[in-house]
Amino acid sequence: MTRRFVSDKWRPNLGMIVFAVLAVVAALPFTAAVLLEFDENRFQGRYGAAPEILGVLAVAAVTLLVGLVFLRTTTRPIAELRRRMSAIGNGDRDAIAPMAQAGTVEIADLAEGVLTMAESLSSRSDYVSTLAAHVSHEFKSPLTSIRGAVELLKDSGATMSEAERARFLDNIEADADRLTALVRRLREFAMAETPSAGGVAALEAVIRAIPDATPDLRIERHLDPDLKIRMGRESALIVFSHLVDNAAQHGAAVVTITAANEDGTARIVVADDGAGISPHNRDKLFDAFFTTRRDSGGTGMGLNVVQSMLRAHGGSIRLLEGEGGAAFEIRLPAG
Repeated sequence: MTRRFVSDKWRPNLGMIVFAVLAVVAALPFTAAVLLEFDENRFQGRYGAAPEILGVLAVAAVTLLVGLVFLRTTTRPIAELRRRMSAIGNGDRDAIAPMAQAGTVEIADLAEGVLTMAESLSSRSDYVSTLAAHVSHEFKSPLTSIRGAVELLKDSGATMSEAERARFLDNIEADADRLTALVRRLREFAMAETPSAGGVAALEAVIRAIPDATPDLRIERHLDPDLKIRMGRESALIVFSHLVDNAAQHGAAVVTITAANEDGTARIVVADDGAGISPHNRDKLFDAFFTTRRDSGGTGMGLNVVQSMLRAHGGSIRLLEGEGGAAFEIRLPAG
């Protein structure tokens, strides 16, 4: 659920306050005129003061009331929001908190937008920091391995047997492939974070274009041939290629893709007959760099890229309950 920073209670809009103040100001001369029409002696004898003095006091009271209204509904909330923005800019995460007093509707909407954006940017900053730490770690291992293999080849090249040389070269090639896969995943992740505007793809054409993950894997389609999704073809191909590849890596022989338009939303189920997902790993499945195939070249970014790309296009993905294989439900706006 999205966090709310301003309560939903009723509050006046700025126009109501301005018009109320103008009405009070416009009424002051008429009030003064009415007071001056009283017989001064009778008025002073009854109230103990001249009508002019009471008129001045009435104007002062009204002015004070107007000032308090403006202070409570505009000046104080704006000052509070400015203080919050300054604190957030200086790195104070505690300033991203609900407003005690938001004043008018316009200021409440402004405060909600500013604080929601600040929270989103703060979360994004944390995510990027975590991602950078993971990327550094993931790149460090193969680079260290490559450097070590190269040094051994240089130092022992003359005395090294052909079998040892071949083994080191194979290790270098495997680490280079892993680095290439990481760079490709990072490129896809960047595409997910900054998606191209618009784009509609025919789902059946996207599924037909998925490259063969393995010659033994068969893709069965149960699709509405006219179904389109609001996602560019390249992005959609990345999403479904990752899911098919994930199924192949877990021993699947058949991937079944079922899709239909449900009231303007494309519901797509991608199911396989592979090894499935263990209960222990279900909650971590979409975490960046989580993989059970690191030794065989898994990067742990595939499903995270899929989730990020779908979210960027207003969609979602979740793992369905079931026994035998894995089944993912995707929801996207239909084209």
